[in-house]
Amino acid sequence: MTDSNDNFRVDSSRADDRHDDDRDAGRKKNKRGDDGRRQLPWYIEIPVVVFTTILIIGLLHTFVGRLYVIPSESMEPTLHGCSGCTGDRIYVEKISYRFGSPKPGDVVVFAGTESWNANYDSRRSSNPLIRGLQNLGSMVGVVAPDQNDLVKRVIATGGQTVECQAGDTGVKVNGKVIDSSYTLQPPAYPVDQSTGSEACGGPYFGPVKVPEGNVFVMGDNRTNSADSRYHMADQYQGTIPEKNIVGKVVAIALPLGRMGLVDDPDIQH
Repeated sequence: MTDSNDNFRVDSSRADDRHDDDRDAGRKKNKRGDDGRRQLPWYIEIPVVVFTTILIIGLLHTFVGRLYVIPSESMEPTLHGCSGCTGDRIYVEKISYRFGSPKPGDVVVFAGTESWNANYDSRRSSNPLIRGLQNLGSMVGVVAPDQNDLVKRVIATGGQTVECQAGDTGVKVNGKVIDSSYTLQPPAYPVDQSTGSEACGGPYFGPVKVPEGNVFVMGDNRTNSADSRYHMADQYQGTIPEKNIVGKVVAIALPLGRMGLVDDPDIQH
């Protein structure tokens, strides 16, 4: 009997050991995902997810498109904006011009050249930490980029001649009056008839031959837009190099009441 009881106690102890081993194995298994791979601790997984998300958003903004805010009235009535009000949020896509060139009628966002940037002040803080956070916010689209981004409509492209003189019934490209049905009417401001006309949207100008690889741009609010007409004394005769173009405005994203696509008519037809 003694031997039998001893054997029972030994067998029971071995069974308990096996049970403990099974529980240990279960705990180890719980540290792995359903596919058997070991899961990362939360304090590593969360920063990885955040970093990956920021990286993806940054890549999308750099190569695909992003939102911009309209700050002024220069593109009324197509795009709404004014100082102190809530301007349109527009979506600007960057893919089209990687495979082609801007066309007359396109509404584009571009970085201003030197003469356009004369009165531009950086929006970045002098505090290195805050400036770093602003740059990070710019990557994900919650802070404006630190450059003088402007929005206008392409009127003429490289090799074309643009002008508007006394007696003309509208802006002309290569001698033909272009479609101006999208402009603000009546004009926001009166025009001095001794130096310009409503048909020209302000003072007479040109003729200007657009350099190859550049575009001549104007605001739809012709009498309230400091566009190519006002920079013709610079090295580009007021035109913008295509390399400065950020992308094409394709839609108004906000406010909801103005949401919709942005028209790009063939203005030279």
